[in-house]
Amino acid sequence: MSAILAMIGRRLLLGLLTLFVISVVIFGATELLPGDLARELLGQSATEETLAALRAQLGLNEPAPVRYWNWLTGVLHGDFGVSMATKKPILELVGTRLEHTMFLALYAAAMSVPLSLILGVLAALWRNSIFDRASNSLALTAISFPEFFVAYILILWLSQTGFFPSMVRITPATTFGDMLYMCFLPALTLTLVVTAHMMRMTRAAIINLLANPYIEMARLKGMAPLRVVLRHAVPNALAPIINVVALNLAYLITGVVVVEVVFVYPGLGQLMVDAVTNRDIPVVQAIALIFAAAYVLLNLIADVLSTITNPRLMHQR
Repeated sequence: MSAILAMIGRRLLLGLLTLFVISVVIFGATELLPGDLARELLGQSATEETLAALRAQLGLNEPAPVRYWNWLTGVLHGDFGVSMATKKPILELVGTRLEHTMFLALYAAAMSVPLSLILGVLAALWRNSIFDRASNSLALTAISFPEFFVAYILILWLSQTGFFPSMVRITPATTFGDMLYMCFLPALTLTLVVTAHMMRMTRAAIINLLANPYIEMARLKGMAPLRVVLRHAVPNALAPIINVVALNLAYLITGVVVVEVVFVYPGLGQLMVDAVTNRDIPVVQAIALIFAAAYVLLNLIADVLSTITNPRLMHQR
């Protein structure tokens, strides 16, 4: 137990170091954007006096390291600053959008994770059968299509026929049932994209274990094939499966930009696109850092769960 806690501590420190490096990259990348931010916000007709006043208000006259330090200390205190476009606190803007993105990610995960695990186990159990070949062909097809193409196909099939709405409009009066109905097409798009990865990884991990001697021994004892897979193969394949599931869950949170734009979904991805369009740099920095933190956190959880399910990972050899 102490070894696992030490490993969690090391991973946390490494995650914090990674986030620090990412924050430098995010701030540096936004600093390298061409043009004068004050002139972009006020327009070409702005006078030199108003431009100078806005630069002083935004702190643009200070050196970049000073502005980075002020931004970083604000983030550490939970203050991401104020949006240049809406003049509202960024934390207030991001809070609601983050809830919507998390709802969509959990909705897609609730459909994709069980589906991919079941398909992966059955494909490994019936290896080289028609089911295995058909599921692999469908998985490769789903991986090959870009997300926006899958989304538009679903809109054509399921929205143009009147089954589900093609746009998501969430209001304070929207009930949980209404959200499940309105978010079905975005969640289905994400499910089709991530299920293929998880299904193929599950299948490969289980097939690799089926060649081990203890599996052969279980078969020789007369154990049913499905029971051999569920009782002996799946538990030992949990480490790689957990890793790929965690990576895909991270993708469901951080990679939803295209899907949210297609379905006009009011999440973090849509907010980031709007912020880039309006050159709202503080909002872009905040969302990029949140996406990075989500990725680092889910990778940490995947490492911990993989180690718990397979203690051999704690040893170097």
